[in-house]
Amino acid sequence: MEYRSRSIHKSTSIMISAILFLFLIHTSHCFYLPGVAPEDFQKGDPLKVKVNKLTSIKTQLPYSYYSLPFCPPKKIVDSAENLGEVLRGDRIENSPYVFKMREPQMCSVLCRITLNAKAAKQFQEKIDDEYRVNMILDNLPLVVPIRRLDQGSPTVYQLGYHVGLKGQYTGSKEERFFIHNHLAFTVKYHRDPQTDSARIVGFEVKPYSIKHEYEGKWSENTRLTTCDPHTKHTVVNSNTPQEVEANKEIIFTYDVEYQESDVKWASRWDAYLLMSDDQIHWFSIVNSLMIVLFLSGMVAMIMLRTLYRDISKYNEIETQEEAQEETGWKLVHGDVFRPPSNSDLLCVYVGTGIQFLGMVLVTMIFAVFGFLSPSNRGGLMTAMLLLWVFMGIFAGYASSRLYKMFKGTEWKKISLKTACLFPGIVFAIFFVLNALIWGQKSSGAVPFGTMFALVVMWFGISVPLVFVGGYIGFKKPAIEDPVKTNKIPRQIPEQAWYMNPIFSILIGGILPFGAVFIELFFILTSIWLNQFYYIFGFLFLVFIILLITCAEITIVLCYFQLCSEDYLWWWRSYLTSGSSALYLFLYATFYFFTKLEITKLVSGMLYFGYMLIASYAFFVLTGTIGFYACFWFTRLIYSSVKID
Repeated sequence: MEYRSRSIHKSTSIMISAILFLFLIHTSHCFYLPGVAPEDFQKGDPLKVKVNKLTSIKTQLPYSYYSLPFCPPKKIVDSAENLGEVLRGDRIENSPYVFKMREPQMCSVLCRITLNAKAAKQFQEKIDDEYRVNMILDNLPLVVPIRRLDQGSPTVYQLGYHVGLKGQYTGSKEERFFIHNHLAFTVKYHRDPQTDSARIVGFEVKPYSIKHEYEGKWSENTRLTTCDPHTKHTVVNSNTPQEVEANKEIIFTYDVEYQESDVKWASRWDAYLLMSDDQIHWFSIVNSLMIVLFLSGMVAMIMLRTLYRDISKYNEIETQEEAQEETGWKLVHGDVFRPPSNSDLLCVYVGTGIQFLGMVLVTMIFAVFGFLSPSNRGGLMTAMLLLWVFMGIFAGYASSRLYKMFKGTEWKKISLKTACLFPGIVFAIFFVLNALIWGQKSSGAVPFGTMFALVVMWFGISVPLVFVGGYIGFKKPAIEDPVKTNKIPRQIPEQAWYMNPIFSILIGGILPFGAVFIELFFILTSIWLNQFYYIFGFLFLVFIILLITCAEITIVLCYFQLCSEDYLWWWRSYLTSGSSALYLFLYATFYFFTKLEITKLVSGMLYFGYMLIASYAFFVLTGTIGFYACFWFTRLIYSSVKID
């Protein structure tokens, strides 16, 4: 009940953040991102250390920090999270750690607890699942520096520290669980020599497990013999670790060290976002460009050589006998613009694809300009959701324009389908996945208040905008076909095996997927292995290459299809490039079995559920690109020939 009331309390702030997000972007300073302006600290100023969720790449189920019996503050205060943070499972709360700027601390005792059987079991389960503790100081996440063995290589940072570790005592084969109960924090700061104020530019930790000892009975003033600042006895290793057992006491301690740094505040995220494998990304770009050049050559050959020759030949035909002898794409001119079967569904999917394309393009532009950096936690997801909602007007416009071309009259029906079909399917899958997360009592479960906010955004903003777009699109004059359609459909001749619809559709998806699969590896790694992804410049280039590849492969296969006198190109053009989503899902399955260590059934269901949503969205996006490319191509070639 406490969790639900807290979630309902949050829903107001989530709605406000959703409505004001775009306004904040416009009113923010050109350099600093909204909400992350620098803060200056004088010597002795208190620093607020906050705790975030516990995360594990083995279970993919986040939990709030205080779901484990760690040392709590006098009163746990929940920070207001934006929409994206809540959906990511972030639960940011205050902590009992007391830091004072540039005042080092040694062996500060946080608290002493005695674990009961239930608490000990909880700790053991989280250690076994390799959970990490995430903390935040001045909007910087806590990292564990890992220095590579080879000289000259940059330090690698891992987000958060492990709750504990597993091991055996010497001479014993029984596996034991040990908790990291001593944290050696390092706060890096950049000092302004004129004002003597400082800005925080780094937040690191080295965790240790140590069985603390003391003399006499425990009191507030008890001095530890294992960690004593008076005798300069500090914790430097985990040689005598603290085991997690029922009815055993654990003393939590911490050190705070301050280091002056040359890194300026504006560059403090550079170390976190350091990508050591730029060469692989350049290889990805070159690989994708090779595919594009190959396809562009094919399209150029078709457009300039074959089509030019065909059009010249068709326009020179004088007698009816000569026309009857001709074969090829001109023969199906009377059927090529015949409305397809299930034309309503095609209109809906094309409209949804336009909505998705607009959302992705604008999101990437914002990301490339730095508005959606990791320092703006949850910003990327919030922006994508809001842009999806506001792009509804383009979805309605695109679907109703196509619908009117197919001689449709009920624009309200098509607008309603466009507004509800794709979001409805995604929401249904999301709801089932959310129920699974609720069952695991994870903080990743979207609270009732947030779920209500999402439904309000969908039906309160998106649906009306789709109807506005549908109304505008339907009021426009219908798109005229360049040639007349015959009343009686022409019989399609028997096709060669390689022109079989299923075969050509599956072949068509290989190249678009091939253009993005290397970058896809890094995206999956950032999502499922809890790493930063901030190479949106590369991603934007790959995305543009993907659009070109989808368009070109569809045009090439559409031309071959029309040449074999098969005029059923509407759905096939959509499915040809859209089939790349099938390869995306197959690659996600390969990634699951080769790169991830997920063993729990619920975690596996979450992975495949979310990847199914991603693949479905990819299908809608790439299918729409292929459809519009083919639509433009057919109108171009059939408007270039004389039809008697």
